[in-house]
Amino acid sequence: MTETVSFSYQDLLENFDWSVSERELGYKKGDRLNIGWMCSDRICRLGQAGKPALIWEDHQGREKRFTYNDVRVLSNTVAHFLVSLGIHPGERVCLFMDRVPELYIGFLGILKAGAVAQPLYSAFGDESLFVRLCNADTAAIVTQRKHVHKVRKIRERLPGLRHIVVVDAGDAPLENREISLEMEEAAPIEHFDVYPTVAESPSVLHYTSGTTGQPKGAQHVHYSIVSQYLTAKCVLDLRPEDVYWCNADPGWVTGTSYGIIGPWANGITQVVLDSGFSAERWYKFMEKHRVTVWYSAPTAIRMLMREGDELVRQHDLSSLRHLCSVGEPLNAEAVLWSRKVFGKEFHDTFWQTETGCIVITNFPGMAVKPGSMGKPFPGITATVLDPSTYEPLNQAGATGLIALRPGWPSLIRSYWNDEAGYQAKFKNGWYLCGDRASIDADGYYWFVGRDDDVINTGGHLVGPFEIESALLEHPAVAESAAVAKPDPVNMEVVKAFVSLKPGYEASDDLELEIMNYIRKRLSPIAMPQEIEVTNAIPKTRSGKIVRRVLRCREFNEPVGDLSTIMDD
Repeated sequence: MTETVSFSYQDLLENFDWSVSERELGYKKGDRLNIGWMCSDRICRLGQAGKPALIWEDHQGREKRFTYNDVRVLSNTVAHFLVSLGIHPGERVCLFMDRVPELYIGFLGILKAGAVAQPLYSAFGDESLFVRLCNADTAAIVTQRKHVHKVRKIRERLPGLRHIVVVDAGDAPLENREISLEMEEAAPIEHFDVYPTVAESPSVLHYTSGTTGQPKGAQHVHYSIVSQYLTAKCVLDLRPEDVYWCNADPGWVTGTSYGIIGPWANGITQVVLDSGFSAERWYKFMEKHRVTVWYSAPTAIRMLMREGDELVRQHDLSSLRHLCSVGEPLNAEAVLWSRKVFGKEFHDTFWQTETGCIVITNFPGMAVKPGSMGKPFPGITATVLDPSTYEPLNQAGATGLIALRPGWPSLIRSYWNDEAGYQAKFKNGWYLCGDRASIDADGYYWFVGRDDDVINTGGHLVGPFEIESALLEHPAVAESAAVAKPDPVNMEVVKAFVSLKPGYEASDDLELEIMNYIRKRLSPIAMPQEIEVTNAIPKTRSGKIVRRVLRCREFNEPVGDLSTIMDD
């Protein structure tokens, strides 16, 4: 399938250097560099102050529009407010909101103040919120009335949390440490002295799940914009006239790298729908706003497929020019379906919280092999490694660990307060992604699976340790293990295995009670979709849970060597 493209993969590949992005951004080594300024003031200086930056709509169809000058002034207003509270450069400010304009504009305001933006998914329960705020020693949290009750439940355990900012308080009474900020009603700050951050100044702290231990804070720096700007321009093929829609919530890295920084660094008009999934609503939204570039997730695409082809034909989606997906492997059926109903192919993109930008992709204009991840983005040196020697596998079709040569601008600089965990991501001069793949004779990458026990449900990584810890807090649970279970829509869902304390018996009611307990404590994504009661959890003789045994059973895969498993 042919398409008109702005860049040729082969042309970009030859003599590629990230300095092309620096030049287009007007940045030189040693200059001040602030993402907040780059995505607002800079665009205004380029003569686009009156261009729409954000068109926002909620589930009731209410709409707000913001020009780039609006974004500039309002982000100044947020930055000024934070500084007036005594927020210092480098301190963490959490964004804990639904997809409201204050989330997107506030993100830039935090960075302009020199603070570190810490976006968290608004569906997190109080315990998931506490773990991340405590770990980051967060100084302030910006939230909404509907979510502030979660903060109130944990604030006494967070002595370092000095300010709880409520963006829509209205006449609602505020409590200890709480303060109101009505962004659009506050006195506008036309001029603000943006804090002089530089390339290596911390910018965004995103939390990601691991196999063991609590979630890790992935620390990004302002220099990441160099990667995010160019990959958004080339992979998403963003052009000045585009109307762009990224489905991702900024609580996840896609929602910041390509839901805020990438499009706004390119001066693009983006639309945001603050609503849950509905195929009808999504199609109407794209038709109404004449969306041209759409960045979605395979789970969402499969949900659309389930709603059928006829619904697509009831809407005028002829404005769509380029489609991309992210978050989990895109199955071949989804690519073939998009060809049929949209006349366009979804282009899979592979990257992670830690990489900060797209690293392997089906580049625009490059032949799409349905089911393949594509090829490395120019400027990214990738390979697959032998899991034992960490040497590159040079045989086509051989499965190994996906590995990247460090050095691209948006690679995280650390895990927050976990240098050992960060260094463990590097072997033999390579960054290890934690996934396995093969490379075919044409250089296309094909995803095989995770190399650890992390669960990829609907494109969101869920760590088993956090679920298991929460399960053990339920009065009925004696032992627990959480693994992935295959699912036709979400790719994987969480399945929990529990053994019960004396006096408790397995029942449907108890299973439902435990599920809802996890949903409230952690999040809907972390909630097990199935709970199996067992007499014993497989463990090594040293007592470590062997999730591999349980996972293999769910996926009907060989369990392998069981010699280290403790006898029941």
